Amino acid sequence: MKKRRLIIIMLLMTIVLTGCWNRRELNELAIAVGFGVDKDGEQYRFSVQVVDPGEVAANKGGTSGRTPVTMYHMSAPTIFEALRKMTTVSPRKIYNSHLRILVIGEEVAKDGLGEVLDFVSRDQEMRTDFYIVVAREGHTAEEALKILTPIEKIPANNLFHSLAASAKAWAPSTTVTLDQLIADLVSEGKQPVLTGLRINGNAQIGQTNSNLEKIDNAATLQYTGLAVFKEDKLIGWLNQNDSIGYNFILNNIKSTVGDLACPGGGKMVIEVIRSDTKVKGFVEKGKPRIEVRSRIEANVGEMACHLDLTKTNNIAEIEKIASKRVQDLMNQTVSKVQKQYKVDIFGFGEAIHRANATAWKAWKKDWDAQFAKLPVDYKVEVKIRRLGTVSNSFLQEMNKE
Repeated sequence: MKKRRLIIIMLLMTIVLTGCWNRRELNELAIAVGFGVDKDGEQYRFSVQVVDPGEVAANKGGTSGRTPVTMYHMSAPTIFEALRKMTTVSPRKIYNSHLRILVIGEEVAKDGLGEVLDFVSRDQEMRTDFYIVVAREGHTAEEALKILTPIEKIPANNLFHSLAASAKAWAPSTTVTLDQLIADLVSEGKQPVLTGLRINGNAQIGQTNSNLEKIDNAATLQYTGLAVFKEDKLIGWLNQNDSIGYNFILNNIKSTVGDLACPGGGKMVIEVIRSDTKVKGFVEKGKPRIEVRSRIEANVGEMACHLDLTKTNNIAEIEKIASKRVQDLMNQTVSKVQKQYKVDIFGFGEAIHRANATAWKAWKKDWDAQFAKLPVDYKVEVKIRRLGTVSNSFLQEMNKE
């Protein structure tokens, strides 16, 4: 009796333990790491950077001379159609869960990101931790994804890690994931921005293995500037200084460096090690106002001027100069966006909404018009924490007569 009961239980267990019905083996998949979206007339030209497993295997001995990735591209009225159309040239179905970077062509960005983002956000295989950037200066997303990169064998991984490192150590860059971009698009008080990507050098040579055979690569990929959007359409660009000001206001600065003019001539460089910015909204006498408060800690990174850093009054002077420099960057960025683009990329509308929800209801429909004339007050405080391993530079000793 017990044996019969055990057999029945085992038979029942086999019904629920049948394995993964929708499993897919690795040798059946083409793992996509980079997407590129461009315009091809009235259609989309969709490009996919796919890993060649045999060329990136850790235990691979020798080399076949093949590139570590391959590119598939197709044109179709929609991106999903273009992706499925790739099965006519790819021996494996494209697998999207390991996507690292989505590069959008400038023409697509000007026409609108809506259809592109609907596809990548709707696909159940897609994760949302990849970065989104815009190809600029006449280069297409497809061209950018074709550039072979040193150190990182897989160009899409190079783009991902380069942007992450740049956002942490260099103020003009910022990382934007799918969730963040969609949140900005649907927000009533903030418009989105994306980091720009350009190709330096010879793009044709950059697509071949010869790009990796010299110390100085023929073509490199570089992040530069921030793309300004009104809803889902690209309307302009911020330059390097504007991008720094933007990231200070948005509290995106983790670390960066910047040069300052010394009081007696020459330059010095400070390294920002911490930055904390708070944006507050106020409604006074029926009008909105914004206050930006920023507290920054920095180290002295380089001295190319005659300034005695052993004197506390000189340190205080440096802090004053640095504070004004950051404040000017913020002010210039906001003024440019108010006059030239007239869209709130800083989230000032969200700050006003938090401060006075009732007043916000009356302004939100034409917030861009309100933003263009919105008064913004700044208060920046910079504190110098360390001078490095030396106080005064040995250059001062060399220049003594």
